[in-house]
Amino acid sequence: MNINKQAYFILSTTAIFILSSCGNEPKKITGSPDVIVHELSDCDMLNPINYADAGAGYIIKNIYSSLMEIDFKSLELTPLLAESRPTIEKTTDGGLRITYTIRPEAKWDNGEPVKPSDVEFTLKVIKNPKVKDERIRPYYEFINDFVTYPEEPRKFTLVCNQIYILAEASSGDYAILPEYFYDPKGLMKNFTIKGLTVDKDKYTNDPKLAEFADDFNSEKRGREKEFISGSGAYKLEEWATGQRIILTKKQNWWGEQIKGASDYFIANAPKITYQTINDQTTALVALKAGNLDVMRSIKSKDFATLPESEKFKENFNAYTPVMLAYTYIGLNTRKSQLSDKVVRQALAHLVDVDKQIKIIKYGQAQRVVGPIHPSKKSEYNTEIVPFDYNPEKAKQMLTDAGWKDTDNDGVLDKVVNGQKVQMNLDFTYNSGNDERKSTALLLQEDARKVGININVVAQDWSVYLENLKNHKCDVFFGAWVQAPVPNDHKQIFHSESYNDGSNYTGFGSAASDALIDSIRVELDEQKRAMMNKRFQVILHEESPYIFLYSPTERIAIHKRFTNAEPSMMRPGYWEAGFTLLK
Repeated sequence: MNINKQAYFILSTTAIFILSSCGNEPKKITGSPDVIVHELSDCDMLNPINYADAGAGYIIKNIYSSLMEIDFKSLELTPLLAESRPTIEKTTDGGLRITYTIRPEAKWDNGEPVKPSDVEFTLKVIKNPKVKDERIRPYYEFINDFVTYPEEPRKFTLVCNQIYILAEASSGDYAILPEYFYDPKGLMKNFTIKGLTVDKDKYTNDPKLAEFADDFNSEKRGREKEFISGSGAYKLEEWATGQRIILTKKQNWWGEQIKGASDYFIANAPKITYQTINDQTTALVALKAGNLDVMRSIKSKDFATLPESEKFKENFNAYTPVMLAYTYIGLNTRKSQLSDKVVRQALAHLVDVDKQIKIIKYGQAQRVVGPIHPSKKSEYNTEIVPFDYNPEKAKQMLTDAGWKDTDNDGVLDKVVNGQKVQMNLDFTYNSGNDERKSTALLLQEDARKVGININVVAQDWSVYLENLKNHKCDVFFGAWVQAPVPNDHKQIFHSESYNDGSNYTGFGSAASDALIDSIRVELDEQKRAMMNKRFQVILHEESPYIFLYSPTERIAIHKRFTNAEPSMMRPGYWEAGFTLLK
């Protein structure tokens, strides 16, 4: 579940796709122990290091194992490949030594044991400057050496160059890769974690690192079953583009030996199918017809009316766990029209968040003022007053910022760097997402009244995400999934994350970067809480995001399964553990 990657970009409902006779319609469910899970779109890849979207992560967790995970029910760290949580020692030079021992039962698909050298190899992959994992690399900067113990072959120590709030979580949070499978040529063998950390600039153009990365980054490593292998309970059986991804359970999986150690060692489903149906309405019809077992993020309007369906009530349970996530409208701060924080604040005054929660979300959400989840009561800044819906105030702020309709065409304009610029903006969202479209249309109408022309643009999910990564955007609707661990804001809000990271808006200053860096190493919870509150004030003032709400998840699971209780952990269920009701 990749516990320390604080946020994954998610979608709620996506592009139109109709079930047809071309082979996309799933087999009707009877009493099968197999599980069919609805997905709104193809995930980007099944490469456990390079993937970027949350949907991929939910599938990957069944193929690969990490040293630790967050327990599905208790939300506490629990060991997987590791025998136990690590021992952590502070060093005299201000760093840490984090020591693990791998379970003796842990095996690769070839029958060989999972070894410390596989963990070391995985960290070297993450630190390889040519591997396309810029999204996660910042979380492992603090690990700068690796120690093994010949007399205890399953034991190893991570040597860390600094204190880090996510030290324990990060130290165990990465899908461990089998070295024999991913580096058969031994291209990474002679590199060290210390070298790739301390002298990383030295290896920028190393030909062996580049050769390894070319293979590791290739499409086959993220899509083709012959090139995907982990220590999880399942293997990739099929990926039919735009239709389904099928996982089948391995025979004699090593985790069966310790089935009671964690919920993640419960793998009852012989087969898990992730069925792609891009249209939410079509997917709901398939669910009620018994062609799907699990559906999450059901449209708020549809979820509110599900109790009216006798067929649904007869066959499904509905769940509404609190969602560790937040939604927002992102503003590209490096666009000339949006570079002034006063303009961004004015746009915030044009967004009626309370109306969105009531009308679009049917009350199934809680307004937020920043990236800290409201459940973190000691850190969430309750003193921030959300931007009120106030078009008149927005209009005056735009005037004060120098935006006026000088040519009487109904659109504000301003001379920027010697050129006349009009207040024309594109609002992009992932196609088929009715709720996000509604948000865009509401803002479009209110913005028009004050002289801002907003063009609402729907984009296919892959195109949409790629454009955000390349900053080809003005205004966009986004959402981030979080984990119940301390917030590390570097991935999303640090200037260093602008290129190849997740800082899509271009936000960042020396002051905000320094505060983010300080938060990352502050272990005192009270001090860190105050720092997080200050950071929320900065974000409110600068407004790279117009923060909207934290939604309630809306899940349906077939009644023929037990052990299907929901969780705050996304996706909200552990489908591999579903047990057929006897």
